[in-house]
Amino acid sequence: MKFHAPFLALSLISSLHAAEVPKIFAGLLDQDVPVRGQIGVVLPPREIDKYIAKVEASARKDPKWFHDYSGNSKPGAPLPYDERLGLTKEEYTEYLALWNKREFKAIEEVMLMLRKSSGESWSITSTGTASTLSMLRYTAKSDTFRSPNGEMKRIDDIKADPSSILGEWTGQEWKFEEETGLGKTKENLALGRMADKKYAIIVYRAQELSTEGTRLLDKSLVIRFALGKAGQAPEPTAPAKPPTKPLTKPATKK
Repeated sequence: MKFHAPFLALSLISSLHAAEVPKIFAGLLDQDVPVRGQIGVVLPPREIDKYIAKVEASARKDPKWFHDYSGNSKPGAPLPYDERLGLTKEEYTEYLALWNKREFKAIEEVMLMLRKSSGESWSITSTGTASTLSMLRYTAKSDTFRSPNGEMKRIDDIKADPSSILGEWTGQEWKFEEETGLGKTKENLALGRMADKKYAIIVYRAQELSTEGTRLLDKSLVIRFALGKAGQAPEPTAPAKPPTKPLTKPATKK
């Protein structure tokens, strides 16, 4: 995939603007170094759909129980077994086996670059759908991100269970939440690395609900990129100079 030359060219002037990278980015992103990333989704094999349909049918029969039961379970992970889920123990075992075969499916290639912004703030300049991240500004002194909505404050660190949708990973998370007479706005950003130490991950989500509970906006991004040299984009090469002499001897008149 080709990327715009101006974006890659920024790496050529990194030495002129080098600064100490905030701790949260250390080991994930280097200043002014372009990184290739992928926006994607994590999906289990399609055979799992028949079991999900059974659980959904059971949830419709007893929505109050299902709401309470799922609310007390780990987010993003399979619900513990209960016969009221509508699955036999054998079906539940097969469901877990299929869940453990889930894979990250890339849907868009993007470029990321950590840059020093105005003042003491930093940003992750991004291309494509990931350009939403470019609007976020991180300040190390307050350990906060600022978005067009407001200030995103640090919350509890993430230590995801191996059975969670993204698998086992650790990281930091920031959150903005506001409720007004017009509705409710929530925004989350998380940065971390997978347990295999091969990939880093950025998770972003923004939601807006009306006062009646209608979903006005629900945007989610899961971006994965390889750590170290494996994830870095190659340096842009200078265009070839035209030859100073003819390549062939011009024909002479007879």
